[in-house]
Amino acid sequence: MKRYILSALTVAATAVIAAPAVQAFEPTVSLQERRLEQLDLSTKAVSNIQAERLNHLDSQTKAVTHIQATRLDFLNNQTKAVEDIQAERLFHLDTQTKAVGNIQAERLNHLDSQTKAVSDIQATRLDFLNNQTKAVEDVQAARLDALDARTKGAN
Repeated sequence: MKRYILSALTVAATAVIAAPAVQAFEPTVSLQERRLEQLDLSTKAVSNIQAERLNHLDSQTKAVTHIQATRLDFLNNQTKAVEDIQAERLFHLDTQTKAVGNIQAERLNHLDSQTKAVSDIQATRLDFLNNQTKAVEDVQAARLDALDARTKGAN
C-alpha cells in the first residue's frame, strides 16, 4: 500500500513540476485551464490513494473475517468434542448405575429367598413342636385317664 501511495504522490509531484515546463511550450493555455488540469491531476491522485486504501481495508476485513470463521470452526469443533465426551461419560455412568441397580436387585432377591426359606423352616419347626406338644398332651391325657380309671376302680 505504501508503494501505491508513493506512486500516486510521485505522479502528483511530477505533474506539479512538469506543469511550468508544459506552460512554456503552450503559451495559449490560460492560467485557469492549467489550474483546472492541476486540480484534476491532484483529484485523480487522491482518488487513486483512497481506492488503494479501501482495497487494503477490504483485504484486511476479509482476512479478519476468515480468521474469525476459522476460530469459530475451531471452537465449534472443541464444543462438539466436549459434548461427545460428556455424552460418553453419561452413558458410562448410566451403565454403571444400571449394573449397580441389577446387583442390588439380585441381592434383594437372594435375601428375600433366604428370608422365605428361614420362614418356611421356622413354620416347619413350629408345626413339629405343636405336634410334639399335642402328642405329649395326648400321652398325658391318656395317663391321667388311666390313673383316673385305676383310682375309680380301686375305690
